[in-house]
Amino acid sequence: MKLLVLTGDGIGPEIMAPTVAALKVLDGKFGLGLDLEDRDIGFAALDSGDSALPGSVIEAARASDGVILGPVDTFSYPPAEDGGVNPSGGLRKALDLYANMRPSRSRPGVPSMVAGMDLVVARENTEGFYADRNMFQGSGEFMPSEDIALSVRKISRAGSARIARAALDLAGRRRKKVTVVHKANVLKMTDGLFLSVAREVAADYPGVEVEDIIVDAMTAHLIRRGADFDVVLTSNMYGDILSDQAAELSGGLGLGPSINASDTHAVAQAAHGAAPDIAGRGIANPTALMLSVAMLLDWLGARHERDEFTEASRRFDAAVDAVLADSACHTTDLGGKATTREFGDAVLAAIETGERA
Repeated sequence: MKLLVLTGDGIGPEIMAPTVAALKVLDGKFGLGLDLEDRDIGFAALDSGDSALPGSVIEAARASDGVILGPVDTFSYPPAEDGGVNPSGGLRKALDLYANMRPSRSRPGVPSMVAGMDLVVARENTEGFYADRNMFQGSGEFMPSEDIALSVRKISRAGSARIARAALDLAGRRRKKVTVVHKANVLKMTDGLFLSVAREVAADYPGVEVEDIIVDAMTAHLIRRGADFDVVLTSNMYGDILSDQAAELSGGLGLGPSINASDTHAVAQAAHGAAPDIAGRGIANPTALMLSVAMLLDWLGARHERDEFTEASRRFDAAVDAVLADSACHTTDLGGKATTREFGDAVLAAIETGERA
């Protein structure tokens, strides 16, 4: 099984090292047969070439069974025409990664603002207001004059249907409830289409409860009763915002994993950014990337009917939980003093012993 490792910018090297080390231990324990290939993206690629996302990396991603993507500091890149291509958006578009699944769960030992939260935001990943991926050619954001800036939002029936099906499939394996988040009271055509397609698809899942909530109300509901939600189905920008909110409520963005998937490809990617303000200090929390890789292992197990990958995913997730349950292992973002390496070593030990929180 070939996995492409893209370390990224900022804290990327610091959190990727313990994550890959844990993956290698899991490979040995469960006989996964992993073949890891490293490629440069981001500033490392810009320093040696002309693009933050070289075409050779895209081809390597297409040829791989899965990708592990480190954080990228796109805000600091040069303009896209000068090579500052967003590796995250570029891979999502090139591989048609339409489903961004972002879990948020309250974990033992981690202070959280919502007790009992255990939800997944199922975010449509290829349309919406994201200007780098909603047009066949050119950008969806443009300025007809120096005083006017416009943005085009794309919502399609096909795009809405496939993310709805992914969300409903997931809910069927969880607590059998989907909450569709929208703004159809104002955006009657675009959000109206998204909502109506979600309802049409839901008719094929009679065992799943489906409700819908307007997006501004949803931000309040997450705070007041976040434990009530199971799978939250929504469009690109709403999903980006709500998943960050849910991660923060469950303990912080450093705990926020995600997987970006199509029917044939998947990319593990932490929900947080490159954190250049703490890069190089050895204090970054690798939890989100580790849990993202656990999600990737689970996806590979389901896709290829490989039970050993599913078991490795469970062991990885349980090991991270066990370490988070011990406040002595908490990194600075969780109020502790542990270094990235110390946290990673503790996870390796928990994987070896099969420890659970």
